[in-house]
Order: sequence, then structure tokens, then C-alpha cells
Amino acid sequence: MTIPEERLRQIAHRFAEIEARLASGQLEGEAFVAASRDYAELEPVAKAAEEIREMRAEIAELAALTQDPEMRALADEELGKLRDALPEAEHRLALAMLPRDSADERPAMLEIRAGTGGDEAALFAADLYRMYEGYAATRGWKVEPVSLNANDLGGFKEIVAEVTGTGVFAKLKFEAGVHRVQRVPVTESGGRIHTSAATVAVMPEPSEVEVQLEDKDIRVDIYRASGAGGQHVNKTDSAVRMTHLPTGIVVAMQDERSQHRNRAKAMAVLRTRIYEKMRDEAHGVEAEARKAMVGSGDRSERIRTYNFPQGRVTDHRIGLTLHKLEEVLAGAGLAELIEALIAEDQAKRLAAQDG
Repeated sequence: MTIPEERLRQIAHRFAEIEARLASGQLEGEAFVAASRDYAELEPVAKAAEEIREMRAEIAELAALTQDPEMRALADEELGKLRDALPEAEHRLALAMLPRDSADERPAMLEIRAGTGGDEAALFAADLYRMYEGYAATRGWKVEPVSLNANDLGGFKEIVAEVTGTGVFAKLKFEAGVHRVQRVPVTESGGRIHTSAATVAVMPEPSEVEVQLEDKDIRVDIYRASGAGGQHVNKTDSAVRMTHLPTGIVVAMQDERSQHRNRAKAMAVLRTRIYEKMRDEAHGVEAEARKAMVGSGDRSERIRTYNFPQGRVTDHRIGLTLHKLEEVLAGAGLAELIEALIAEDQAKRLAAQDG
């Protein structure tokens, strides 16, 4: 991909313009914040563009030197190196110029639900949750459970967690879909391999400014919690169910003993689900394709398979198989899959631009 010189000049001009505005001292409040954000987003693009301009200028100088018999050998060697390096630099700039998802840098709500497979599916859902905890630890992120529904074996029928840190949604968004496991369950005495599934959903968290919820649009029902909880259960009305009337989205929360804390958690999840609905409507067909990846939880609708007998993980979207199951489930090995998915997405978007 050869990027026109005029496009490089436009990038440099735009970056200098933003830089001058920030240095003027005349920007305040929202205007300063917006200009700072523009500067941060354009800086890597401007640096990549400047690198290409410098390389092209040096290539032109070296090409001229090849006309000098005394300098030709040295100039030819340097010229070859630069001409080999230029396409890679142009590729880096093309990637930097790809439109970014405005939600990429946001924290995210991670929802994992057991699908086909009963108790074994719930155990697998817990394995997936620990995998994401491990991956988050390698990136310095924080994972905090918001809501969970556990079974007697230590598995999760459902767990919702908040993941905070830098670039959370950018890395985790390709994890959305049905994950399938093939192994001998701990509940199986006959030693037969079973196939179970769990669904993963990843939703970027909005700010309160982006999704403003009005009291008149929310119905709040308070009731007594049920399930595990010891003596406290059914003695106080602490569970909260919130219904967003315009969209029909319902969130129930009963994990905390405090009604106030259940309200706060329910509100956070509700705001995230409304934001996801807004994004879906804004992105149209693209959003439908993304939502279709999640599916119903049936084991035939899969994006990735974790095969214990063979110690392998296969991502079916990109046809990548890694024979390092334990490392992936520990979290550290997940990075290789995520980076491959990001690279594939970038390649498809670059191809679409070229087309």
C-alpha cells in the first residue's frame, strides 16, 4: 500500500494545527479535553507519517548519490535497506489510520453463562472466568464480580464482572460468542468425553453522561433475596429488580446484603446494556453480525473449542489451533489468540479500504 504524499502532508498539517491550539493556552474545559483527545489519537499517526516522509526523502538523496561512482556501492547498500523497510512503515501507518471503535479504551462488563451441559457447563463457565482473570492480571487490569449464580460444585450458571483498565474492550471484544469444551467431566464416573458450552458477552461501559437514566423511565421492584446466603436470606428486602421502560431491559441484583449496593450494581449493568443496545442500533448490520456470534448457548454454535484430551484450543473464526490448553486457560496464553484475532480484523478492514 503506497500512501500518497499529499495524504502525509495533510496528516502533518492537522497535527501541527492541534498542537498549536493546545499550546495557545486559549482552550478551556470541554474544548481543551476534546483537543487533548484528538492530539493523543493523531500523535501515533503523525509520527508514522513523518517516518515515511523522512524515509522517502532519504531514498531520493541516496538515489542521487548512486550517480557518483565513488559513493555508488555505499549508497546502493543503504538504498536497498530503506526500500525494504518502507512497505512495512507504510503498513504501520495504514493500520494507525484505520477508524477506531470509540469504545476500545473503555472498561467492560463481562458476562459468562453456562449453556448446554448442565453442571459441567457451569464448571466450564468458571474455568473461562478464571482464564479472563488470569489474562487481566497480565495486563494490570482489575476484575470485580458484579453478580454471580453458582452451583453446588463451584461452577457458575452465570457470572457478570466489571473489568477495568486500559484498552479493555479493544482486547476482549472478540471473546464474545459460544465457547465449547470437550473433556471427561468430574461428574462422569464412566470416563466418557462430554461436550459442553458457555456463552461469553463483552459490553463496553459507558459514562453517566453518555447514558443518562431518568427516574420516570425506570421501575424499581424490591424483594427478598433467595438462594444461598445463610441466616440473612429472606429476612430483609434487599434484592433489586430494575426495568428500563423505554427498552424493556430488565436487570435483577441480589448478591449484596445492602439494598443500596444492589441498586448501584443494577444501575451499572442496566446502563451498560442500554449503551450496548444504542451501539447495536447505530452500527446496524455490523452489530447484528456481532450479536449473532453469541448465539443461544447451544454447543453447535461455537467460536472456540477447548479440547482437553488433545490439550489444544482451536479458534474456528481464524482457523488457529494452539497446543497449549493449560497456558491458555491460565490466562497468559490467551494473549496469542486475542492478538491473532485483532490482526485478522485489521487485515480485513485494510482489504475493505483497498477494495
